[in-house]
Amino acid sequence: MTAARPSAGSAHRRPHGVARQSRAGVAFVAGYVLLLIAFGILPTGYAVYFAFTDAGGGFSGFTNFLTTAQDFRFMDAVGHVALYLLFWLVSLVVFVVALALLLHRLASGAVSKSLRFLFYIPGALAGAASVLVWLFMLDPAVSPVSSLLGLLGFDTFGEVIAPGNLPLLFTIIAFWTGAGGWIVVIYGALNNIPRDVMEAARIDGASAWQTAWRVQIPMLRKWIVYMVILAFAGGAQLFVEPQLLSLASVGVAGRDYSLNQLTYDFAFQMNNINGAAAVSVELLVVSVSAAAVFVARSGFFDAD
Repeated sequence: MTAARPSAGSAHRRPHGVARQSRAGVAFVAGYVLLLIAFGILPTGYAVYFAFTDAGGGFSGFTNFLTTAQDFRFMDAVGHVALYLLFWLVSLVVFVVALALLLHRLASGAVSKSLRFLFYIPGALAGAASVLVWLFMLDPAVSPVSSLLGLLGFDTFGEVIAPGNLPLLFTIIAFWTGAGGWIVVIYGALNNIPRDVMEAARIDGASAWQTAWRVQIPMLRKWIVYMVILAFAGGAQLFVEPQLLSLASVGVAGRDYSLNQLTYDFAFQMNNINGAAAVSVELLVVSVSAAAVFVARSGFFDAD
């Protein structure tokens, strides 16, 4: 008994279908590559050029980097951003993972879907809009939670936005705006954990805490690292929150609270495009270096 051979028509159709899928994939990738070149690589190269040249276009070496680093505002801005990043990344990892695990354990699908939707709603607000909402919420004179602010010892808007409170306030605003999307992502990653792995943990008598700590979180490692890399890159570019707060509070935060604000000040207040480019390149190098460390330490590209 001989095996049936594919017809000539099917043999011709299969390569054609594969070729069509390949062309579609190339089209999608080509669009991304064009956008990456236009809005990523070319602006980065332009900034690098300005960072290593003077106002006349001549090569200046590291002069712009040294000049900006010696500015009296530079180290203060570095400290502000570093403290904010510490608060932001710790709160993001702890609360996002915890809330995603909690949603995953909810028995009711309707409750879980409703909570995921509620978590995601704040992400619909743009950065500036979310800051304006929080400026309203943090002013005891008009806030709907003024009684809570009073219990915390804040009677005026100036007390709430005191400089020492700013890293925590910016963290709350960033978490409220951006955590919902990451909760949905981590929740989806939890759903991809094989059921036989979870069943084996239950058969072994693991509690909910033990299952989360020893099974689920280790299997979420790469997703958590991915979240931290993007959150670090975004947090290092802190700008909208202190800029709007500075305008709303007559300079409490200052126009140079963050490195991005300092870059803006160099470019548009001091007409020092080269210095602004130098600070931007420094931010890029720090973000890429941090991402490389996270990837190397976590085995991000290792096969599971």
